[in-house]
Amino acid sequence: MGVTGLAMLLYVTVHMVSNLKIFLGRDSIDGYAVWLRQLLDGLLGYEGVVWVVRVGLVVCVVLHMTAAIQLARRARKARPAGYQHRAKVQGSYAARTMRWGGVILALFIVYHILDLTAGVLNPNGVHLAVYDNVVADFQRWYVVLFYAAAVIALGFHIRHGLWSALQSLGASSAARQKAIQAFSFGVAFVITAGFLSVPFAVLTGLVG
Repeated sequence: MGVTGLAMLLYVTVHMVSNLKIFLGRDSIDGYAVWLRQLLDGLLGYEGVVWVVRVGLVVCVVLHMTAAIQLARRARKARPAGYQHRAKVQGSYAARTMRWGGVILALFIVYHILDLTAGVLNPNGVHLAVYDNVVADFQRWYVVLFYAAAVIALGFHIRHGLWSALQSLGASSAARQKAIQAFSFGVAFVITAGFLSVPFAVLTGLVG
């Protein structure tokens, strides 16, 4: 679960940085979309790299969700009877909302693919016209609201997930706990802010 989570985090980080190209103008982000599809086309064909990444992401998502279900079942088997009285424990809000956060993200991914990848739900929906598609999308306040909810859920998921993954992969000494927590929060904050900057820039007219 930790390995697939880190793989998806790498993709999310690259995707966030790529989105920021919209602040450099239409030619920058549209040109990037074309470049990405032509990358290694002599070896993998046109859009070959894009499809390799897509298949890899699907595999990671399936393995990640399978691991989550297995861990939940294992936890229930470990304590088949519920607590009669359960004292409050020190747990972060992110830890308590990982499950519904994952559901929100899964639903958002489906919408996001239909919207900005397939163009089916996009008001503009022109292939490779990334700038115009994004602007057309985020001029609608309710889309921005849904996007913001999904990105915030992603931020909580990353904060707790990265902290848990680093511990699972060996960085679990008591001396490193504060550093790991600070690092996880910093990564989650930067990614969340980066993703949110685009829709709000469009909604406020900074980009358009």
